[in-house]
Amino acid sequence: MKKPPLTINELMNGTWLDIEPYYQELLRSSVTSSNIQSWLTDWSNLRKIVDETYARLQLANAQDTTNVKAEESYHRFLSDVYPHIQASDQLLKEKLLRSKLQPSGMEIPLRNMSAEAEIFSNDNLPLLTKERKLGSTYNKIIGTQTVNWDGEELTLTQLSARANSPDRALREKAWRLAAKRRLQDRQAINDLWTKLIDLRQGIAKNAGAPDYRAYQWKQLHRFDYTPEDCKQFQNAIEKVVVPAATQIYEKHCHRMNIDRLRPWDLQNDLSTMRFPNIVPYKTTQEFIDTTSRIFHQVHPKLGRYFDKMRQDKLLDLENRKGKGPGGFCTSFATQGVPFIFMNAVGMETDVRVLLHESGHAFHVFERAHLPFHHQWRAGMEFNEVASTAMELLPSLYISEEHGGFFNNRNAARFQIQQLESKLVFWPYMAIVDAFQHWVYLHPDLARIPSNCDAKWSELSDRFMPRINWDGLEDVKATGWHRKLHIHRYPFYYIEYGLSLLGAIQIWNNALVNQTNAINKYLDALALGGTASITDLYATAGAKLAFDKDTLSEAVTLIVKTIDELEAIS
Repeated sequence: MKKPPLTINELMNGTWLDIEPYYQELLRSSVTSSNIQSWLTDWSNLRKIVDETYARLQLANAQDTTNVKAEESYHRFLSDVYPHIQASDQLLKEKLLRSKLQPSGMEIPLRNMSAEAEIFSNDNLPLLTKERKLGSTYNKIIGTQTVNWDGEELTLTQLSARANSPDRALREKAWRLAAKRRLQDRQAINDLWTKLIDLRQGIAKNAGAPDYRAYQWKQLHRFDYTPEDCKQFQNAIEKVVVPAATQIYEKHCHRMNIDRLRPWDLQNDLSTMRFPNIVPYKTTQEFIDTTSRIFHQVHPKLGRYFDKMRQDKLLDLENRKGKGPGGFCTSFATQGVPFIFMNAVGMETDVRVLLHESGHAFHVFERAHLPFHHQWRAGMEFNEVASTAMELLPSLYISEEHGGFFNNRNAARFQIQQLESKLVFWPYMAIVDAFQHWVYLHPDLARIPSNCDAKWSELSDRFMPRINWDGLEDVKATGWHRKLHIHRYPFYYIEYGLSLLGAIQIWNNALVNQTNAINKYLDALALGGTASITDLYATAGAKLAFDKDTLSEAVTLIVKTIDELEAIS
């Protein structure tokens, strides 16, 4: 097949008619043992152009949610171009599957294609487009939430940085201001939610799935575990982690000399805080330079990867008004390079986010050698191992004596907060995961937002009982409003909990032999999507686990390390 004459920029403003001939050529071509490699290469190259176009349009929309032109371009692509691409890709998948040919390294991608073929429905193409647009609307609602703080308009992310203060009254004032602003959008998010539930039920029905959970299980290629495994993991967290997390919160109360732990005593209603605040950097340039030095210490290859991102302007780190929420790593497929998007405001949490997203970025670099784009996509359960492990593996190099951010005392404090946040995250993850299982098994109940409020409150009491929400019941109940994944990426959250358990195992290996652990980690990243989740974990030196014993080992290591670090801090 000839190289498509369109550049990425041209396709961003193009139509389906501009790319249709290239799909038609692939569909007309016969697939034989003699041409399978070249045919797959042509399809792969075409998908790279499509995926990069999608990524750039989505990124532009997230970078400025107030940019009408960027939003229109993204939505036009979703409505007028992408559904045709999805339908044509499905025909190509079916053509390849009918051939019965299985090129080396394509076993797992072909398994995934087969699952996708089972649930594919042309009737779902407009529904999936509508779902993405509703997700964009959610981003817009969150991205435009600002408050007036001492005469200055601040995003809620900027406000959290300003109010991260030892002055408890100031923290409460800021927290209540942010909560009040979020509740102003309660009806808008509720209305959006009802539309999403109805839409997703329609998608499952069109796909012939018994419910939306069954649909997503195949869509997310979950072949290595079941919904029952998720329930086992939730129960293990309740038995093993909740008591340990409660002890962390008790220590936090003692340290702050308070009787009741209120949400403004935590970061994002979750992680503990320590004062005085650690300011890791003063400028974005310093933030980038220091992170680069750390990665060079961890492994020269990682340092080179990060420097390429810096040199090629593949980083958008600073928070600003109108910028979409959260942080993520996307990729530009034709170049095989990543792009990191986040909302840095000068807090130590920024360091953790950049380390995390850099793990995703290194995954993009490592898998780029694989010949077919179809081989690049690993399951999210391992993608998040790549990122979460990279939060922990640099721990030896974050101090100033290694060119890092902190003096020895603050480095210990940073690591304590990092490990505490990991420990208390598991219960929160269990809330999000259990909530979504309930939602999609009881959609008639869940389409009524007040029922979701009640379920979220019930799960919060079960998994995070130490936090006192007296008088703040509405804010507590609408915690599901504030979790982007619930609205935009349904069922995508247990991956963080599983990957954290895998990452702790890799980190434990690094405490014994750092070089060996990093090399195994990189070996697993280089496999891309050519191995099962179970095998990817094994290659990285870990195991995919849901049981109480494996979780207990990880919790014991975290608690032991925190105790050792507290002697320094």
